[in-house]
Amino acid sequence: MWSARVCPGHHTSPPWAPDPRRAYSGCVSSVDTPSPLLSAPGAVPGQPGSPDATVAWHHGDPFGEQRAAAERVAVVDRSNRYVLAITGAERLSWLHTITSQHIANLGDGRTAENLDLDLNGRVQHHFVLTDLDGTVWIDTEPERGPALLDFLRKMVFWADAQPREATDHAVLSLLGPGVADLTDALGVAELPEVYAAVPLPGGGFLRRMPWPTEDSYDLVVPRDRLGDWWTKLTAAGAEPAGLWAFEALRVAALRPRIGLDTDERTIPHEVRWIGGPAERGAVHLDKGCYRGQETVARVHNLGKPPRKLVLLHLDGSADDRPATGDDVTAGGRTVGRLGTVIDHYELGPIALALIKRTVPTETELVAGPSAAAIDPDSVPVDDAPQAGRLAVDRLRGR
Repeated sequence: MWSARVCPGHHTSPPWAPDPRRAYSGCVSSVDTPSPLLSAPGAVPGQPGSPDATVAWHHGDPFGEQRAAAERVAVVDRSNRYVLAITGAERLSWLHTITSQHIANLGDGRTAENLDLDLNGRVQHHFVLTDLDGTVWIDTEPERGPALLDFLRKMVFWADAQPREATDHAVLSLLGPGVADLTDALGVAELPEVYAAVPLPGGGFLRRMPWPTEDSYDLVVPRDRLGDWWTKLTAAGAEPAGLWAFEALRVAALRPRIGLDTDERTIPHEVRWIGGPAERGAVHLDKGCYRGQETVARVHNLGKPPRKLVLLHLDGSADDRPATGDDVTAGGRTVGRLGTVIDHYELGPIALALIKRTVPTETELVAGPSAAAIDPDSVPVDDAPQAGRLAVDRLRGR
């Protein structure tokens, strides 16, 4: 039986560990230099060729690291995130017009999640942005960053906005209730609220996120200070954790990762990205025109999304394991697509999946070679009548 404790130099995946080599189609971005934090004791990198290959997947105790992140405090190296910056007086008002989130008046020190959609409302990019002291800082998936930057540069036209690569900055994440005890080490008077950010001494900032746990914070700091911050935080009590811990908690929290839990057909309603910052979403339903808005409005007012994001519990006794992109079937018929597959320290083997909306929760499923069951608590409630349908009915005298 596989043990949660893995030899630090051993790269063989346990039976249910995700295989990052099958997670993405497309190339890895230019942010491909191994993180200096891979020299930390016990650090084991992600699979070669994957977007997560340059950071630690675990530090020798994957389940213990997850427990630390959920119950104490852990620090995770996410320096493979692609960072870019936008300066200029019209940076927010311009970005507001071409993306899905309402950010025209975001405010200094505020954060939001945002999407770039195509003309048919399909998700092209998901990113987190923070406006601080005259600069919008954006971080996104490593293999999608260059394409996002290229899109932004092409859309500037006459606006006073200057997008640029900012890969001289990097992301660390602090997870767990014990973050409250690290204010001195962080050099901040108090921790920010959700989607707020405060400057850090020596450059960069600390922001609070609503996921993957209730106590989640990102540090966006100069890349040449990664080692200093890692040393300072671990000396103050933060336990080293790999990206496996972050991903397991993200899956359990039903938070999708673009490229893993989405495909070329994904629309925002399918993956719970609807809502402004107050709803912890990435698509505001009360803002001006942007690319893809027609699909968003039509689904919200008149229709239902064709698929729904759910949590699957997988059969841990199977000889083989499913992988991202595998079909999910019911009675031999394909009813969905498998997203992130991962071992959780309490839930065991789990996965996110996009399943046809009409599939009943109790349906017996097969994901790749494994039996699977939908977690009933993960099924979104979408039985409320849409405003557009009600208006049509009123016009027809119903």
